[in-house]
Amino acid sequence: MQRRTLRVAVGLTTAALAISVASPVYAATPEDPIPVLTGPELAASWTAPLSTVGRYIVDANGDRFKLESANWDGAQGHWTGNGDKNDPANHNSGISYDIPMGLDRVPMATLMSDFHALGLNSIRLSFSNEMLGMTAPVPDVAVDANPELLGKTPLEVFDAVVEALTADGFAVILNNHTTTSRWCCGNDGNTKWYSSQTTEKWISDWVMLTERYADNPRVVGMDLRNEVRRDTWNDPNWGWGDGNDLYQAFQKAGIAIQQTNPDVLVIMEGINWVGIPTDITHHERPLLKPVANLSNALPYTDKLVYAAHIYGFTGPYHTGGTGLSGGETHDARYRDMTADELKFSVTHDVQFVNTAGQHYTAPVWFSEFGTTGAGQTNEQEKAWWVNFTDILIENDSDFAAWPLVAHAKDDGTFVDSFSLLAYKADGTKLSIADDWRYPQWVKLVNADGKTGQVDSVPRWNMIGSGSFVDSQSSMTMLQRPDWSPGQWKGTCPDTQRLQGIARSTNRGLCTDIGGISTSNPRVQSGEGNITNDWASGYSKLQCNPGEVAVGYSLGTGGGTKAAMWNLLCATSTTALPASQGRLIWFDQGDNRPAGGGSTASDWAPGNYKGQCKDTEYIAGVAFTYRWNHGGVPDALLCKPLR
Repeated sequence: MQRRTLRVAVGLTTAALAISVASPVYAATPEDPIPVLTGPELAASWTAPLSTVGRYIVDANGDRFKLESANWDGAQGHWTGNGDKNDPANHNSGISYDIPMGLDRVPMATLMSDFHALGLNSIRLSFSNEMLGMTAPVPDVAVDANPELLGKTPLEVFDAVVEALTADGFAVILNNHTTTSRWCCGNDGNTKWYSSQTTEKWISDWVMLTERYADNPRVVGMDLRNEVRRDTWNDPNWGWGDGNDLYQAFQKAGIAIQQTNPDVLVIMEGINWVGIPTDITHHERPLLKPVANLSNALPYTDKLVYAAHIYGFTGPYHTGGTGLSGGETHDARYRDMTADELKFSVTHDVQFVNTAGQHYTAPVWFSEFGTTGAGQTNEQEKAWWVNFTDILIENDSDFAAWPLVAHAKDDGTFVDSFSLLAYKADGTKLSIADDWRYPQWVKLVNADGKTGQVDSVPRWNMIGSGSFVDSQSSMTMLQRPDWSPGQWKGTCPDTQRLQGIARSTNRGLCTDIGGISTSNPRVQSGEGNITNDWASGYSKLQCNPGEVAVGYSLGTGGGTKAAMWNLLCATSTTALPASQGRLIWFDQGDNRPAGGGSTASDWAPGNYKGQCKDTEYIAGVAFTYRWNHGGVPDALLCKPLR
C-alpha cells in the first residue's frame, strides 16, 4: 500500500496524513446481508488453479472467479525504520512481529471465520524479502493466541497462515511488499524491486516461494512487487532496457516463476510514482498507462493479471502528501473529483486494460483501496469511497481492500483506521460492519456480475520493447541455445504465431486467432528455400510450406540495427492451403487490417507496422539495404489459414 507515507523521493511523515479519531459512526444494517460461506462451502465453490480469459479470471472449470479480496498484512513489517525495532512505539499501525497481524490477539480459526463473514474469497498476503531469511523464532507474545505457532520463525508462521487460509477455501496471492521489513511507502529503501538487494536475489526469492507452495494449488498467484516508485535519484520506467526498467524486471521474474510452476497467476502492478512532486517539475502516477503501448507477453499467456492501487487522498498527479515537505502540489486528489471525473481517471489510467481484443487485454485487480472507518470526518473521503466502489461495481472489477486486520485500543479505536477488522488485547472484535463504510461494502461484495462459464476469446500479445533486450516468450526457445547469437530475438508464446511486425524497431504482434497450433520451431536464415520471387529486388526470408512465422531476430549494432536477420518458423499442426499469398507493404505507412485484432491499440508508437488479416499468417518478410532502408522489414507475405 500504503497510505499516510509517500511513495516518492520526498519523505512524508505519518502524522501529516493522520486523521483524528472521533466517536464511532455506525452504519445502518444493509437490507441484503452478505451471504456467509463456511470454509468447506467456499472450497467447494471453485477449483484451482486459476487462469484468465480476456478480462476475466476463471477457475479450472472455466467459471468466473472474481477476486473479492482483502490485504492481510504484517509479514512485510511495520517498523518505521527509526528507533528500537522491539519498541511498539516505533511501528506504524501496531507491531506485527514480521508475521500477519492478529495472531497475538485471536486464534487462527476465529480469523478465518471473521474473514468469511466479510464475504471474501481471496487474500493478498504481503511479505518482505528480509522476512524470508529470518532464522530466529518469533517472540511468544507474537502468537499469544495461537500457541501451536510457538517457536516458529516468521516464515514458518507464514507457512501456517497459508495452510490455514487455503484449507478454509480461500485463494491466496503472495505479494512482495518490501525488501526490508519496514512500513511502506516512502523513500524507505524499498522503492524498487532491487532496493536493498539485487534483481537476481529478488527473482530467486520468487522462485523459492513458487517451489515452496507448488503443492498447494490454492496459492493461486504471485504479486511481483508493491508500489514501485521513485527513490532519491531515479525513476522507474517501462521498457527502457536499463536497470530501472520495471517492464523487463517483471518479464524476467514472470518467466522464472512460470518455469517453476506454470499454473500460478503472475500479477504485475503498474508504476506508482515518477518525478519530483513540485509545481514546476514533472511528476505523475503512471499506474497502467504505459501498458497501452507496451504490454507483457509471458510464455503461458493465460496467467497475466495487471494491478493498480487507488486511494482517495492520492491522485493522478498528487503524492498524497500534505505540505511542501510532504511533496504536496496543487494537483487534484482522487477525493477532490466528481464521480464522473473519478470514473474517467480510473478508466483512462487503469480500466482500459479490460478492453477486449487488444494486445494488453487482461484482468485488472484493484489490489489496494481503502479509507478511514469509524471517526471519518472528511466528507470528500466519504464521497470518494462511495464513488470508487460504485466504479468497481459498474465495471465488475476484481478488488482487494487495505488492510484486513489491525489491533484495536482498549477504547475501541482502530490502530489502523482503514482496517476492515480489529481486535483488542482481550480478543474483542471490531468490524467494518459497525461503521459508515459497511453499506457500500455489502453493495460491493453482493454486486451482480459475470458468473459461470466464460467463453474463450482470441489472444493478442506483443513482443519487443524498443530497447533491444531480447523478448523471448516461447518456453521452447528459452530452453534452447541462443538461436541468433548477437542479435535481438523475439519469439511468440508457444500457443501463438507472429501476426505483425513494426519497421525500424523491435516490436511485433502475436496471436492465437484461427485456432492453429504449431510444433518444431526452426531458424530460417537464407533464401535457399524460396521458389517464387514474391518481392522482386528485395531480400527475403520465408518459411517452408506448412510452416508459419513464430518469431524473428534483428540486428543490434552499427548500420544493421533493426535490420531483418533470421525468421523463426514452426510447423502448423493444422494443414495449411497451398497459396501464393499476398504482399503487404509498410515501408511508407501503417498497413493493418481494418477491424483486425489489436488494431484499436498501438503496439509500436511512431513506427510503421505491417499486420496480416486475422484469417492469415505471416509466411515471409521482405527487406532491402537499398535506398537507405537499412535492411529493416518493408513487407510481409501473408497467406490464408484456410
